[in-house]
Amino acid sequence: MKNPDWDLFGRCYPTGWNWFAVGLIVAAIGLRAPAQTNSAAAMTTNLPAWITRPLPLIDALNLALQQNSAIRKANADLEAAYGVVVQTRAVAMPKIRTTGNYTDTDPGAIDTFPLGVPIVQAHQNWRVDVQIVQSIYEGGRVLSALRAARLAREQALLQYETAVADTLLATRVAYYDVLLAAQQIVVNEASVNLLAKELEDQQRRFEAGTVPRFNVLRAEVAVANARPALIRARNDYRIAKNNLSNLLGYNLPRGVWEDIPLQLTDKLEAEPYSVELPAAIAEALEKRTELGALRKQEQLQRENIINAKAGYKPSLQIFAGYDAHNWPFSDDLGQDRHGWNAGAQVSWDIFDGLLTRGRVQQARAQQERSQADLDDSGRRVELEVRTAYSSFIEAREVLQSQQKVQEEAEEALRLARARAEAGTGTQLDVLDAETSLTQARTTQVQALHDYAVARARLERAVGRDMIGTAGE
Repeated sequence: MKNPDWDLFGRCYPTGWNWFAVGLIVAAIGLRAPAQTNSAAAMTTNLPAWITRPLPLIDALNLALQQNSAIRKANADLEAAYGVVVQTRAVAMPKIRTTGNYTDTDPGAIDTFPLGVPIVQAHQNWRVDVQIVQSIYEGGRVLSALRAARLAREQALLQYETAVADTLLATRVAYYDVLLAAQQIVVNEASVNLLAKELEDQQRRFEAGTVPRFNVLRAEVAVANARPALIRARNDYRIAKNNLSNLLGYNLPRGVWEDIPLQLTDKLEAEPYSVELPAAIAEALEKRTELGALRKQEQLQRENIINAKAGYKPSLQIFAGYDAHNWPFSDDLGQDRHGWNAGAQVSWDIFDGLLTRGRVQQARAQQERSQADLDDSGRRVELEVRTAYSSFIEAREVLQSQQKVQEEAEEALRLARARAEAGTGTQLDVLDAETSLTQARTTQVQALHDYAVARARLERAVGRDMIGTAGE
């Protein structure tokens, strides 16, 4: 009795059925292949240039700066904050006001002079004046407004830099995720190929009658168990590229369904990086833009206290202008009077119903809250640096522990195969060695990814330039 054949999907058929099934598959592929090839070629030629050109990490970061939606929104917030700065500074700037009016009154409603005095008031009147008003003293509010405007501008810029740093970190991590997924595909394809070769070897041995059917079945199970990991790796690769494309602000063509043809040029490498925790914490407390923005906020609250206390003090303004109006005792509207005027005015609310006192209490409470928020954020930043430092040390130690594991696993597989061919080893030893090699390769690639990500997160926690460090 002849040995059964095995089809492309690992199913067993009597001799002859395998070739029939293969013929059907080839015929079906031959009928549909031209349409698929033409579609793929059309999709490739219709793609925009930016999606197919090589993309190093530094270019990806620059693209994120230009196109990322979070950075674009942060830029809009920055411009809006600058508008608030202009409004805050306006209290110290002179005001130019112009007014004009025209009235027509019923002659019966106009008062006349008694005792027959021949003076009649005009029933039509107009007035136009232009005046410049400058605040001289507002109880400290003018100088406080100038300082507040400067602080608000600096705070807005720090908040923008925070959004930029967060986006660049997310872009770096997404870039590393794509590299990891690509390497995972390579590792799992190598694993499937190794196990497939083992299956072919056991199949030949089984046909020669040197091994039992059990060896073939066990090799088939090993191949089947390895394929889901490859499928998941390919899916992770597609998802990682979609995530990176989204962070880069790409508008993907509708013709791209699954696999985005991004070509990343950088590799996962473990460049030496030394950092000391005390120095890193001190640098973070000094450079982190989040803390800088909170310091500006605390100073702004102090200015708000000064602004609130100004309600206890008088307000002094000077003005100068030019006025023109018609002669009120003539019906001729063209007969006018005009000339300049200047002066000063003082106002002082002696009692405002405790309004100022309430404003001062509110401003002081907000300043105390800002100080507490700054202290708490400082502790959280220190915790973030400590956590990122610990994760970096872990990633570095794991990477160092895996330096020679892959070489040892490859040597172990070679020895297991040699022993199996010599009859002193078993198939199980070979399969275990192949599994260990795949695990070593997977761990090595993951360790490189984790090291790169841990370094990026540590640099972000310390407050360093995310583009400058990426270009090193």
